[in-house]
Amino acid sequence: MQRRIFDADHEAFRETVRTFLAKEVLPHYEQWEKDGIVSRGVWRAAGRQGLLGLAVPEEYGGGGNTDFRYAAVIAEEFTRAGTPGLAIGLHNDIIGPYLTNLATEEQKRRWLPGFCSGETVTAIAMTEPGAGSDLQGIRTSAEDRGDHWLLNGSKTFISNGILADLVIVVAKTTPEGGAHGLSLLVVERGTEGFERGRNLDKIGQKAQDTAELFFHDVRVPKENLLGELNGAFVHLMNHLAQERMGIAMAAVAGAEHLLEITTQYVKEREAFGRPLAKLQHIRFEIAEMATECAVTRTFVDRCITDHSAGELDHVHASMAKWWATELQKRVADRCLQLHGGYGYMTEYRVARAFTDGRIQTIYGGTTEIMKEIIGRSLLG
Repeated sequence: MQRRIFDADHEAFRETVRTFLAKEVLPHYEQWEKDGIVSRGVWRAAGRQGLLGLAVPEEYGGGGNTDFRYAAVIAEEFTRAGTPGLAIGLHNDIIGPYLTNLATEEQKRRWLPGFCSGETVTAIAMTEPGAGSDLQGIRTSAEDRGDHWLLNGSKTFISNGILADLVIVVAKTTPEGGAHGLSLLVVERGTEGFERGRNLDKIGQKAQDTAELFFHDVRVPKENLLGELNGAFVHLMNHLAQERMGIAMAAVAGAEHLLEITTQYVKEREAFGRPLAKLQHIRFEIAEMATECAVTRTFVDRCITDHSAGELDHVHASMAKWWATELQKRVADRCLQLHGGYGYMTEYRVARAFTDGRIQTIYGGTTEIMKEIIGRSLLG
């Protein structure tokens, strides 16, 4: 089915993204995977190309364009290229809204120009060794010391953790407040007591630096409180729909691309003297995946349109996230199987997609959490 959510401007932007990937990312990506981290230079290149801060107002160096369909274009093209290591979606679509919606005027002028130029790489530190989806389990604490907060604790699985110059930290500011006693504090590179642990060794997304972060008596200036004191829970809930849509967009694009690759492969690969595509079982497998992708694409595109219009609720975002990511996982497994032994070789795109995409059903809220959100909305 022909997609109807993009116009000529979006497609022109798509070509810009593809050119950027071909010139600045793909020639270096294999080395970045070996290094476990992308170069800082590619972040600055993304800034020069206008790929960072699309929704940030122009007065702070951004694109001033809040049309979420441009974010969808970036998610789709980076996924098709197999380059999740450069976490532009995290920077733009997850962290960007916190800075543009919650920051004071002084904070915006201090942080957003570098955010848009690629000089300032960002991260958000929520997950802890003993607290993932359960915000009430967060132990990192910040004690009010008058002119500053004294921050102590640790975080783990933090994307951009090694490169980040600016980290939004979820910390407990009112111990007895539970989930409603949390605040967002911005910790900047070089702050005394802020240390990074190892770059974690993952099964996929090897070029994406994912780290442990440690805070030992870190003095965070009062002017680095982001949003309302003890307002982190509400702030996080308000921004999670966009985060989950970003994951859903990448997931369905990943499934579609794997289907394209595998469809071509079974046409060319022979078994028992004829192409695999001539076997009924193979045709049924392709037919099933194609139908599942088409149905999912229709729903996700509707969610993209609704979100661009400010009409998407967190329940439908949760539906999109869990359904699209579980589809991506199924399609990756089935496509790898159809590639046979070659599918297990990392030189084949399907093998890398299998490991790169496995995290999709976990981060941004697990599939189980998505179902709980949806169930509560229906059953109370």
